Amino acid sequence: MSTPDRAGLTHCKFVLVFAVLMDLLGVSALLIGVFVPLEVGGLDFGDLLVYSGALLVLMSIGGWVMWYSGNIEGLKSGTELTQKRNAVDRLVRTLSRRIRKPHRGHSTP
Repeated sequence: MSTPDRAGLTHCKFVLVFAVLMDLLGVSALLIGVFVPLEVGGLDFGDLLVYSGALLVLMSIGGWVMWYSGNIEGLKSGTELTQKRNAVDRLVRTLSRRIRKPHRGHSTP
C-alpha cells in the first residue's frame, strides 16, 4: 500500500516555521502578560507583553496566509492562462467595437 504524496504541503517550509514560531511566542507572551505579575522598579510590564503578544499572533496570521496560499494545488499553467486571456481579450475587443460603432439613425453635429 503506497503512502499519499504530501510533497505539496512543504513548498514553503520557512514560512511555516515562521508562523508556528510567531504563534508560540505570541501566545506565550500573552499568557505571561495576563497571569504573571511583572513589576520592575514599581512599573508594571504586563501590558507590554499582552500587546506585543497580540502583535506576534497577528504576524503569525500573515505567515499562515502566505503558507496556505503558497501550497494551493491545481493552479493553471502559464500557457493555459494565456490561451484563456487571449479569448477574453478578443471578446472584449469585439464588444468594445460594437459599442463604439456609430448608429446610422443619429447624425453627428
